[in-house]
Amino acid sequence: MSSQVWAGSSRQRLGDRLFAGTTRAAGLAILLALVGVVVFLALESLPASRAGSVDLRGHTHLIGYLWPLVFGTVLAAALAMLIATPLSIGLALAVSHFTPRPLGRAIGYVVDLLAAVPSVVYGLWGIGVLGPSLVPLYAWLGEHASWLPFFSGPTSPTGRTILTAAIVLAIMVLPIVTGIAREIFAQTPTLQEEAALALGATRWEMVRLAVLPYARSGLVSAVMLGMGRALGETMAVAMVLSATGVVTFDLTSSTNPSTIAGNIALSFPESTGLAVNALIASGLVLFAITLAVNVAARAIVGRRTTGVS
Repeated sequence: MSSQVWAGSSRQRLGDRLFAGTTRAAGLAILLALVGVVVFLALESLPASRAGSVDLRGHTHLIGYLWPLVFGTVLAAALAMLIATPLSIGLALAVSHFTPRPLGRAIGYVVDLLAAVPSVVYGLWGIGVLGPSLVPLYAWLGEHASWLPFFSGPTSPTGRTILTAAIVLAIMVLPIVTGIAREIFAQTPTLQEEAALALGATRWEMVRLAVLPYARSGLVSAVMLGMGRALGETMAVAMVLSATGVVTFDLTSSTNPSTIAGNIALSFPESTGLAVNALIASGLVLFAITLAVNVAARAIVGRRTTGVS
């Protein structure tokens, strides 16, 4: 009997060791791949420091070439998340707490299907439908709100602006943030919700006092994941945005900042020599921005989890 127990425990320990070794190897492979990407981007970016104005599209140095791209990338992603975050949280709450279960399930399916739409389709929709539909709104903003730097004009006659691109990005990240938020809200302990309702709280007060505090760290992760998607989106932004490579906060003008991913997609086919190295350098900057966003998200979630204020 004892020999059978020993043999079973030995086999179990062997299985544990194999599983642990496999998981460590998988994690190490991912880490090595990430290091390889960083090394490749860094080595290929070094020659870009010698690039001249011809390779840098009129800029005399690499920083001047990269700064408008970084600005446009961050601006488009920030605008997209400003639009998508409240919509995503509202949709997730509606599906999980405020609609009948069959209707909520149907809404969830429809939102999830948005993630399956290709980027090119979003780009075509932005050019052919959304942009022209927003032209009257942009004209109204230029006429009545031109005192704000965001609508100082002249407004775009085609609707291909940074604001249109941000709306398209917001729709693209909506299923990501909504799906994660919906799952987080559904995991709220039922006893906490029932206790809040038993004490006389309305449904909204129950959500505000029991659901949202419980889901706070998860919502931060969801928003950061959506922002990572918005930062790296390429084709939809490249198709919708009429980019001129400027730094401006005007959201409805024809002169728009470009994004790093969009600039790479549009410029790479015709680039040669040091111009290619400059594009790779911009890719390295985009990688660093995305990494910084994810590290910040992990830090925020970690502080929330450990209770550090």
